[in-house]
Amino acid sequence: MGCSSSTPRPSNKPRKLAGPPATRNSSMGGMTKTEIDQRIECGETKKSKFGGVTVRYAYLSQRGYYPDEANKPNQDSYVITPNFASRSSDVFFGVFDGHGRDGDKCAHFVRDNLPPLLAKAVVNNRKKLQPSSSSGDKSPLEISKEVTQDAISKSHVECNKRMHVSQDLDDSLSGTTSISVYLHGNRNRITVSNVGDSRAVIGRKTEKENGASASADPSTANPASQALKAFALSRDQTPYRRDERIRCRKAGARILSLDQIEGLEPVNEDDELEENDGPEMILGEEIDEGGDPPRIWSPNGDYPGTAFTRSIGDGIAEELGVTAEPEMLTRELTKEDKIIVLASDGVFEFLTNQSVIDICAKFNDPLEACRAVVAESYELWLQYELRTDDITMICIFIDDVTSSLASSQTSSPDLKASAVSTSSVESIYLQDDELVCSNSRPVRKNISLEKSRALEKMKLKYGSCKDVSDELDEEVDLNKLYNEKTADEKARISEAIRASVIFQNITDEQRELIYGVMEPMHVKKGQWIIKQGTVGDRFYVVDDGSFEVRIVPDGREDVNNDGGDVVHVYTGARGRSHPSFGELALLHSAPRAASIIARTDGYLWALHRAAFKKVVDGNKEKKDATNVLKKIDRFKALSDDNLAELASYLCEAKYVCGDTIIKEGETGDSIFVIHPGGVCGEYYFINAALKFCRSISHKKIQHICTESVATAEDGSTTTKTLGDHDYFGNEILTKGGSKQYSSTVTATNKVTCWILQTSDIKRVLGSTK
Repeated sequence: MGCSSSTPRPSNKPRKLAGPPATRNSSMGGMTKTEIDQRIECGETKKSKFGGVTVRYAYLSQRGYYPDEANKPNQDSYVITPNFASRSSDVFFGVFDGHGRDGDKCAHFVRDNLPPLLAKAVVNNRKKLQPSSSSGDKSPLEISKEVTQDAISKSHVECNKRMHVSQDLDDSLSGTTSISVYLHGNRNRITVSNVGDSRAVIGRKTEKENGASASADPSTANPASQALKAFALSRDQTPYRRDERIRCRKAGARILSLDQIEGLEPVNEDDELEENDGPEMILGEEIDEGGDPPRIWSPNGDYPGTAFTRSIGDGIAEELGVTAEPEMLTRELTKEDKIIVLASDGVFEFLTNQSVIDICAKFNDPLEACRAVVAESYELWLQYELRTDDITMICIFIDDVTSSLASSQTSSPDLKASAVSTSSVESIYLQDDELVCSNSRPVRKNISLEKSRALEKMKLKYGSCKDVSDELDEEVDLNKLYNEKTADEKARISEAIRASVIFQNITDEQRELIYGVMEPMHVKKGQWIIKQGTVGDRFYVVDDGSFEVRIVPDGREDVNNDGGDVVHVYTGARGRSHPSFGELALLHSAPRAASIIARTDGYLWALHRAAFKKVVDGNKEKKDATNVLKKIDRFKALSDDNLAELASYLCEAKYVCGDTIIKEGETGDSIFVIHPGGVCGEYYFINAALKFCRSISHKKIQHICTESVATAEDGSTTTKTLGDHDYFGNEILTKGGSKQYSSTVTATNKVTCWILQTSDIKRVLGSTK
């Protein structure tokens, strides 16, 4: 977490200081590459088999950047303990996110004390089952789910008590979250324990849309080759949750936002009543951008201000209902379970559960998955904020799950594969689909309210007016921008963008187009690529070279004209990593949150927003065209895949008033679909002398489709007006036909058409005899 979640208040508890606080070098021009690398702590990927579960796992922790506290320690911590509780089949994973002045010490305290406490409790409970036998691997029995959860709950509470009396830290206004996974390999079982708002998420193979089951042998496939669905294994414990609000209010807490505390927002007295506590907030897979969450306050003053309802530590908040008792979920792993992620809330500030799993699933190595998720989170922090949170993540790839080794040797009935959640406070039986959307909203702590409001105003501004680049979209010629890339260059660009949320849902065709329209940029040492505060319009991929991320904090001037403090360095090298930056510029015109300056000579690939939008919008329009194609008699029996392949051959042609698009009696080689929409809100129509052509629009759509019929005295000519999504020329597809157009179509204004040639149709369907 790395930032205080409680309002400072004097404490009478004696404090043992470890040494004088680190001082900031006021003249610092930034950090060296070595100093920046020192912010990252990670280890090599390890592969192990725990009972019937074969896994690969890795971790990564990156210290955040705080402009006013350059030397602030990483307040996140983590633990991975194989051979847990004297069992080679068991392992314990944990992530702890500290907050407050002694947050780092609190996180380290739990890291060092919680696993031994739990291991001791588990061993003791095993001895009670078999007092005459060893508690090691020879024990044939496993303790029940209920006994395990009871041991976990008591261990958290005991750890909390020990922290309160520790002389090495002051936890009156400091504490830590705790998210852990205890894997019992002999049962293929995990127990997830959560205190606070860090998260555990699992990625599972689910049934495909057509109802076909996933591969029967998931051990033969890597997560990178699979589409996985994210399921939450924990629920954020914050005042957003109605049950948690009620519990804390019963303990005497006030629950208000900072705006309400400061008198900027009204306080509804009915909100304080339990029976009028408001509905459960189904927060789902949202990103909380409001920046002012509800907090826990004393009835006697404006403290402590915690933004969550459970914590280890936080002695003052404990009197107001903030508890160290975990909520727990126990479930058996199956072959459909592929990835488990434990992470501090710094990951989820700007990424949803599904986004995190999607990024991880693109990699074959859990360490590379950690790097990608943390880098993406860090990048988004820098684009939205002038600081970054501490970010810690453990990624577990589940390679294989074999039959349970103790399925018939237990002191309680087996669990089913579906999730069952049990809390030491209350039972909350939740199935997987419910866990996906149950209160998984991130809580941003200590964010600048001014910054948050500025972001909201900026979104309203750019959301209510036309983007500057939109005016250029019609003039962007993708053919002129297109430049061939080698297979190696495409591979490097692909490696750079595969972890980006923005590029997750693009098609292969779009991906190839994006590769092609990326512009090469040779840069010199000292060259400014991006300047903080200016409106950005490009996304960059580092092919080679080092580039500094510099920030001028709020309230400071860039007197040295050097871009401020160095907070990060992007380094790319051919054959190695290829980071990227500036991706939000592809979505909207917004001021850059940081400057990027070349530390060395380098080489970049740049993607302009207008080009990106044209590629993406073009695909959407082709999807619309696909819906039109399926209504043509010749194509009605085609599969969706064949229709999509046909649409991929569509090319665009523009006509002006008076142009004859097709002429009656001429041999045809193309059919036409009218492109929807037009410039400046105009709608364009085509006049057609028709005998065969017809409109597919049966609904009268205001201002878009008009139809007029004029019959000459001899009755030989029918005139019809065509509009968006109408098609013509399709008579040449009739089997046994003359392959000649049976009508003349003339443009009565500017119009754009999609053209599909019969040669391309034959590629997909074969002959149209």
